[in-house]
Amino acid sequence: MFVLSNLLKALATIIDLTVTVYIWIVIGRAVISWVNPDPYNPIVRFLQETTEPVLARIRRVVPLFGGGIDFTPMILILGLIFLRSFLVPTLRQMAMVVTG
Repeated sequence: MFVLSNLLKALATIIDLTVTVYIWIVIGRAVISWVNPDPYNPIVRFLQETTEPVLARIRRVVPLFGGGIDFTPMILILGLIFLRSFLVPTLRQMAMVVTG
């Protein structure tokens, strides 16, 4: 059973790291959107290509607010924080139950 426990711990760690990195990518995308970025810059293209599919789904549900302010990055970050706060501890607790 220790193999399953180690698998769950490793999965929790990978999910935690992946979600944290993606949060920083979304923050970078939001900061870049405040200026007029060069659309041909590889960093700008990477940030847009990695975040746009998820942000576009959120934009379909959440309309733009007054003044054209886009809150979708904030909504995405809150969702990712919820995912990290719920899923990672759950997997770690499951790993402890498997060994105990």
